[in-house]
Amino acid sequence: MAPTPVAELGARAKAAARVLAGASSAAKDDALRAGADLLVERAGEILAANEADVARSTADGAEATVVDRLRLTPARVEAMAGGLRLVAALPDPVGEIADGWVRPNGLRIRRVRVPLGVVAIVYENRPNVTSDAAGLCLKSGNAALLRGSSAAIGSNLAIAAVLREGFAKSGLPEDVVVAVDDPSREATVELLRLRGAVDCLVPRGGPSLVQAVLDNATVPYVIDGDGNCHVYVDAAADLDMAVAILVNAKTQRPSVCNAAESLLVHEAVADVFLPRAVAALDGVELVGDDRSRAIAAGWIGPATDDDFGREFLSLKMSVAVVPSLDAAVDHIARYGTGHTEAIVTGDLDAATRFTSEVDAAVVMVNASTRFTDGEEFGYGAEIGISTQKLHARGPMGLHQLTTLKYVVEGTGQIRT
Repeated sequence: MAPTPVAELGARAKAAARVLAGASSAAKDDALRAGADLLVERAGEILAANEADVARSTADGAEATVVDRLRLTPARVEAMAGGLRLVAALPDPVGEIADGWVRPNGLRIRRVRVPLGVVAIVYENRPNVTSDAAGLCLKSGNAALLRGSSAAIGSNLAIAAVLREGFAKSGLPEDVVVAVDDPSREATVELLRLRGAVDCLVPRGGPSLVQAVLDNATVPYVIDGDGNCHVYVDAAADLDMAVAILVNAKTQRPSVCNAAESLLVHEAVADVFLPRAVAALDGVELVGDDRSRAIAAGWIGPATDDDFGREFLSLKMSVAVVPSLDAAVDHIARYGTGHTEAIVTGDLDAATRFTSEVDAAVVMVNASTRFTDGEEFGYGAEIGISTQKLHARGPMGLHQLTTLKYVVEGTGQIRT
């Protein structure tokens, strides 16, 4: 069967978005719960489609971390359903009054939250994004136009089909979720230029995808960028806490954007901390500067400038010893990607300076970088983690998928 033209999918999503914008909170919540129930009920066919995707990627020689992001399990399908139910339980941002005032002439002005319209998401190798994105878009009154990777096309189409059926059971248009079934690059470029239909685009993927958006997109977009996240162990750090945070940030799930990729250690504690860190990071390939290698001789390999700026997404990490907090901040400014940066310290002044001087979407104090996540922040799920500053920054939940409309009420006033 020939793929559906992208322009047709965009038009269908646009028409559905107009209907969804007027749907009640109860109708949206019923649809989300119906979609969740159907995901569980039809998990077998979703897992079968995913198994075929995984087998194809494995045969093509995909790396283990890539296959991990692609693979679904019964528990992950249950988690997808749980995410939809959690979003259903969250307050509906649509219609929320941000603020209001009355002018001297009697005009009453309010700013009210409204949906963006059609939100397009382009993403790589994580089929759970299909469910997360669809659920968040629906709750915030937006139609979701989804383009997953060719490697996960079977999984994505299976999930989208189940959700469309579930949402329709509650009386909403099926096209509140539309999945692009054309895996070609040309179809992706067409989606990036679909100005008549797409109100906001969110790319979720690596540097090549982000670059493709920067090169080709003519629709408004929010960049979900790389996560070269740092853990800085300050001179005043509790070293037991620092080891626990470091191990969790690096190894709990190394293939995701909020995993730590770089370790910075103040020289005052480096001689004691680095040997402990090396032992705790068993199985992690470490590359570092001359000072870290001198302290942990034989355990840390040489790092290139590229290593310090790279998002490894694997069990590999760069290490540097710094003489001061200023040097740590400078290092992050040079190599960081604006995602998540963490400091471990017992010094309030150091923590305050770090949080004010480090330019990132999220700054952690004495906590793992892995907490930068929509669900961990109480959003239920996320559409992505924005590393830019307009119009959203950090985990993008329901509020970040809305905009504000001015509503002005008068009693016949005219301007003179």
